[in-house]
Amino acid sequence: MTVSVSKTEMLDLSLDSLASAYASGDLTPSVLVARLCDAIDAYEAVDPAVWIHRISKQDLLDRAAELEAGAAADRGPLFGIPFAVKDNVDVAGLPSTMGCPAPLYIAEETSFAVQNLLDAGAILVGKTNLDQFATGLVGVRSPYGAPRCVFNRDYVSGGSSSGSAVAVAAGLATFSFGTDTAGSGRVPAGFNNIVGIKPTRGLLSTSGVFPANKTLDCLSIFALSTADGDRIRRVAEGFDPEDPFSRAGAPVPLPLENPRIGIPMPDQLTFFGDDAAAELFNTAVEKAETLGWEIVTFDYEPFRATAELLYGSAWVAERLAAVKPYLDKDLHPVTRQIIEDAGGFDATDAFEAIYAAQRLHTRCAMIAKDFDLILVPTSPTIYRVDAVEDDPITLNSNLGTYTNFVNLLDMAAVSVPAGFRANGLPFGVTLVGPGQSDDALAVLADRLHRGLHPRSGMQDSPLAAPALSVRDSDGLVTVCVVGAHLTGMPLNSQLTERNATLLETTRTAPDYRFYALADSVPPKPGLSRDPNFDGPGIEVELWQMPMESFGSFVALIPQPLGIGTVTLADGRNVKGFICEPAGIATATEITHYGGWRAYRADAAA
Repeated sequence: MTVSVSKTEMLDLSLDSLASAYASGDLTPSVLVARLCDAIDAYEAVDPAVWIHRISKQDLLDRAAELEAGAAADRGPLFGIPFAVKDNVDVAGLPSTMGCPAPLYIAEETSFAVQNLLDAGAILVGKTNLDQFATGLVGVRSPYGAPRCVFNRDYVSGGSSSGSAVAVAAGLATFSFGTDTAGSGRVPAGFNNIVGIKPTRGLLSTSGVFPANKTLDCLSIFALSTADGDRIRRVAEGFDPEDPFSRAGAPVPLPLENPRIGIPMPDQLTFFGDDAAAELFNTAVEKAETLGWEIVTFDYEPFRATAELLYGSAWVAERLAAVKPYLDKDLHPVTRQIIEDAGGFDATDAFEAIYAAQRLHTRCAMIAKDFDLILVPTSPTIYRVDAVEDDPITLNSNLGTYTNFVNLLDMAAVSVPAGFRANGLPFGVTLVGPGQSDDALAVLADRLHRGLHPRSGMQDSPLAAPALSVRDSDGLVTVCVVGAHLTGMPLNSQLTERNATLLETTRTAPDYRFYALADSVPPKPGLSRDPNFDGPGIEVELWQMPMESFGSFVALIPQPLGIGTVTLADGRNVKGFICEPAGIATATEITHYGGWRAYRADAAA
């Protein structure tokens, strides 16, 4: 049965749309939350299992009034943005149930990441349903009911972050927090046509998050676009000294132009008879190739074996460690079976599981040297609710085929919409990158989403947010090169030997002139900005390098060249090569070539 809420009734809750409406005065947070309460009421008539605890309308209006009373100049980056959190994440004064029939406790403190969002001006609208104790990928293991796929209520929503995904897909929140240990922040995204971001472990604090596997858990983000989700992540993240697993490692760059994408060998891909899903994945691979991405097949077996460790070894006993004090509660029978079976492992088994995981980590790392990213189906198929109830363990396990390995291998992942089957059910694909590659991974995931199916959520309307572009982050700096440092040119090694990564080829703003410097060996160009000039823009490459390498790179640059700030055609400002006026005085203008490669090709001819 398909849902009956009219798409025309849905609000545009994207970050930029709300910010624009607030800035113009066309909307206020008070008006928004009043309309949102009506929308949530209407959707509850269709699917009453999304929420475990809703914030009252009056409390939402009070929060909106508090925000509106502040000075406009003091508004945070998430001013008036509505969001939801999974009910294993603490919010002071609210119950935390973990999907049990009664709250386990009333939280005394707000989790670190949620507090960051509130401090930025966001408005919490409620806590969402989940597979009990975050154990499951189906979304049906809850005494509060089973949230359903927003496109067909006969099908599961995915879990364990079931309510969080449905809330975003149904237009009831701009974004939401889930958690992700085995795929709980990605599988529900794929089933509901939204983006699911699983950051590197420790990037978002798990203080105030009830654990599933404490050493592997991470908060996840559901949003309508990767651009929105990435902005949320940057607000929510931060080192938390109260979280022993919190970390702030140096960002890992990825090539944004012509990256190598690994996909499992054809005979290792399984879709459990879902031919439509197989076809959509093949389409995603073909689209990746049209984006200029190089496709590399690899042996998926060690990754599959890693995935099986999560529930098939002593790693599952870590769930028992968290839930043991609550075994007297009224547990869902499947949850109880999984948790109690974990009691059969001992300390020796735990160490052997750790050793097995490390052996597989080493094997997978060796394989991963052949590519930059992995592209896999978010899930191999989707199941009807009644089918899952008939076979709860096997079908749940099938859904984790391409997700369970990610946290054990300390990787980051983003699931994006990838189109629809003929029966109207959505399909998603996931890009998986090395740990700490979250910044670059988001840019590539956004490009893939826009190339495959540039729509999102139940409304399935065009993405409102602008395409995500690369930006500097702590520990990395982007450098714009125009001449001898370009790929294949004589000085390119000065970049590569400093572990710089090619991001993209683009152009400068039109008010730049370009020159061939006199008597330079090797030949070098000079870039100079002329505010009164309107030209073609100059072709450049953007490279990203570790900040600690930037100083030694700059030290190699001779007069009359230097590093300044270069404006690109899309308005971005990046560090890049510029030329002193003295160097231009004796140089030959070559602006009409539009770039160094064209000039050198003509000179060679």
